[in-house]
Amino acid sequence: MEALAEALPRAGAVAGLDLGTKTIGVAVSDGLRSVATPLKTIKRRKFGLDAEALLAIVAERDLKGLILGLPKNMDGTEGPRCQATRAFARNLEKLTDLPISFWDERLSTVAAERAMLEADMSRAKRAEAIDHVAAGFILQGALDRLRYLGAA
Repeated sequence: MEALAEALPRAGAVAGLDLGTKTIGVAVSDGLRSVATPLKTIKRRKFGLDAEALLAIVAERDLKGLILGLPKNMDGTEGPRCQATRAFARNLEKLTDLPISFWDERLSTVAAERAMLEADMSRAKRAEAIDHVAAGFILQGALDRLRYLGAA
């Protein structure tokens, strides 16, 4: 996160991504990087199409950086899903100059599910929104850290 803080300009929105095997949840921040807002869920197809959809959001919203949720195991170790996330980031770095960083996403989906239950969302609406709401939790955690580092 420190490297991202140094690479980001003083202002400008960033995106948080919850990378799943079937979907990518996307959340964006405001320009001052204080609040994360769930945006949308992208259905995954091939890397090229997924990257194209993400980079379209980057261009449309003039985003300044990307934060990918890193799905660590509960004991803090990294398994195959972390390796897949890091590989996705390496491939994405070849297509954009944006700084890319990672944020520990443990329990973000659980927190998102709990928040939607408390909001009394139906099961169908929760299933539709879970990925981008989880991306919002990932991004908000990263934004709070960036603010602590003086980059937000």
